[in-house]
Amino acid sequence: MTIDNVLKALSSDETHEIFSCLYGTEQKIINEQKKRYSDLIEIFRNRFGDMDVQVFSSPGRTEIGGNHTDHNHGKVLAASVQLDCIAVVAYAADGLVHICDSKYNEDFIIDTGDISPPNSEKGAYALIRGIIEGFKKEKLKIGGFYACITSDVIPASGVSSSASFEMLICQTINELYNEAAISISKLSCIGQYAENVWWGKASGLLDQMACGVGGFVSIDFINPDDPLVEKIPFDFSNQGYSLILVNTGGNHAELSSEYSSIPSEMKQVAGFFSKNTLRDVSIEDIIKNLSELRTRCSDRAVMRAFHFLEENLRVSKEIKALKENDFYKFLSHINDSGNSSWKWLQNVYVPSDSIQKQSVSISLALTEIFISQRGLIGKAACRIHGGGFAGVIQVFLPHEQVDAYKKWMIEALHVKDNPVFVMSIRPYGVIKVI
Repeated sequence: MTIDNVLKALSSDETHEIFSCLYGTEQKIINEQKKRYSDLIEIFRNRFGDMDVQVFSSPGRTEIGGNHTDHNHGKVLAASVQLDCIAVVAYAADGLVHICDSKYNEDFIIDTGDISPPNSEKGAYALIRGIIEGFKKEKLKIGGFYACITSDVIPASGVSSSASFEMLICQTINELYNEAAISISKLSCIGQYAENVWWGKASGLLDQMACGVGGFVSIDFINPDDPLVEKIPFDFSNQGYSLILVNTGGNHAELSSEYSSIPSEMKQVAGFFSKNTLRDVSIEDIIKNLSELRTRCSDRAVMRAFHFLEENLRVSKEIKALKENDFYKFLSHINDSGNSSWKWLQNVYVPSDSIQKQSVSISLALTEIFISQRGLIGKAACRIHGGGFAGVIQVFLPHEQVDAYKKWMIEALHVKDNPVFVMSIRPYGVIKVI
């Protein structure tokens, strides 16, 4: 479709309906998103000229349950959110990937025929090269394209800005060169490969799958090459509750070693039992061999193993509570998950010389005090969100408490910018919008 026709399509009833699903039904927000898209389309025209284009959207994600379980073949609950990474793309016959990233003011070209291994590449450049290599390893078609990209997914904060970007690029290549026939599971594995190998971040598969599938989903990674995915038909807003993410002010961009230590230590415990992951180990196994495990591994590794095994069971309990419409029981499990992450997994602050900096701990403590003072114990929940150590916490509050909570956090943290973001869950993962 030509650029002019795409701009016209932004005003169509069909696009309005799609935007309502992606960003909510408030007309002001829809209008803002249409301007965001049209601005990016004009950037594309100015940078690359007039040509037939397609438009894609890839969401960020929120982890509902299953903190650090995916990388040991565990279970998770997750949802795609309204924050997204969008791209205007067009076919390029020269075999080159031409990228213009308006968010980070990056402009670069990648040769799809370049077979050199990872070196010192960073950010989007490294991820795209890794994705290209991932497609080649899977013997899938690859080719050049033009793309202008922007994102409002909060970077370095636990809502998976990198996975959102990865799935955007993967779906672009899927649409342009593979007739959109590649499964989300395979695309997710390619995105994870790029992040693990080309960026050096030892993430599990949760982020890519949640961004790719969309909606409110449970994912069981017992077979990571073909995860079991179930959409959960549950709407928080029908319960009178808001799903909230709070940016605590910390940045996890330089914490790859801390994240990598979690799967590494968990797999060290699994290795004691000659297993590859903790999915094949039981609590009873660990308790029976506790003394030797503490000598061979470490106390922290054992504690993290305890967290995985209990958290994996907890996800099943959360799913059961939602299916039975027992929302307060669900909130209880969310609080238990946060407690386990703080005490057992130990990913709320960085255990180093900077231990005195505990932005996540402070935000969780403030939230727990708010819940207590408002008489909401048993009727609200909070927990660390995502990888942890810095970034974001997750909060569930009744709608009528949200404004008071925003005021509470702004005044207590003494910040100018509002750190409290109310999320909406969108039903679509990565999609072609136009």
